[in-house]
Amino acid sequence: MNKTILTDCHKRIAPFIHNTPVLKSTLINERLGCKVFFKCENFQRAGAYKIRGATNAILNLGDAQRRNGVVTHSSGNFAQAVSLASRSLGVPAHIVMPTTAPKVKKEGVVAYGGQIYECEPTVEARQAMADKIAAETGAVFLHPSNDLNVIIGQGTAALELLAEQPDLNFIFCPVGGGGLIAGSSLSAKYFGKDCKVVGGEPFEADDAYRSLISGKIEGNETVNTIADGLRTTLGDINFPIIKENVSKIVRVKEEEIVLAMRLVWERMKIIVEPSSAVTLAALIRDCQEIPSDYQNKKVGIIISGGNVDLNQLPF
Repeated sequence: MNKTILTDCHKRIAPFIHNTPVLKSTLINERLGCKVFFKCENFQRAGAYKIRGATNAILNLGDAQRRNGVVTHSSGNFAQAVSLASRSLGVPAHIVMPTTAPKVKKEGVVAYGGQIYECEPTVEARQAMADKIAAETGAVFLHPSNDLNVIIGQGTAALELLAEQPDLNFIFCPVGGGGLIAGSSLSAKYFGKDCKVVGGEPFEADDAYRSLISGKIEGNETVNTIADGLRTTLGDINFPIIKENVSKIVRVKEEEIVLAMRLVWERMKIIVEPSSAVTLAALIRDCQEIPSDYQNKKVGIIISGGNVDLNQLPF
């Protein structure tokens, strides 16, 4: 692995993605005592960063593989990303979604041309249905987070952020399946200047936090969190990258996620989903617990997406 892999990926996917804006908030800076730069992937195509990894993964397939299509499982954002990327590249998309997936995300998949197959909301049910579809159609399975081409693609958000703010001291990422934080940590390693990567994770789905402590992939006993995009577990491809390059993971309570989400909506006037708000919630918590680490420092935050069911707002 080297920096060329990331820069080549960025050039490859650039025609199919947005280079999203980086926003600031004077109020948030003053409240936390540091300079915060929000990489707003809520303005990305399909409303989330995942179009990056989906596009890179599909572009790395051969012509024969693309003709047979792709299949993935996702609660929403990767489902929409694969559907849109597939439509842009003329590839059939089979999308396995849990019955509990937000309605707005299911509607997005349909709008982008993906074919939905519903399943029970467990990792085992998702994978079993995806395997069945792959066997029946010949479609190539794309894992939402445990695929190196996906990981590298997701890392391009942090690459763009560091191109604009090369002297960041920290980058905060949400942690679900681990693709975004793994990719971001690679960008920080190759393009940052001693830039530490910190994960944000709900207490209600803290497998990554426990995995870093134990040194092996841990499961979740509960996924009772408002951050629906973070209910998945780490994989054997992204976890070694995370172990090597992520400084720590900060866990946050459900009420902290809601407060951070509301703060962004009210003060920055942008729509972010709960999974995105986890990152700001983690920074707020860490600034309160160890303020000296962040005083006058430059902190990047990956706002991972803005796909919110407006009929299910928590405030």
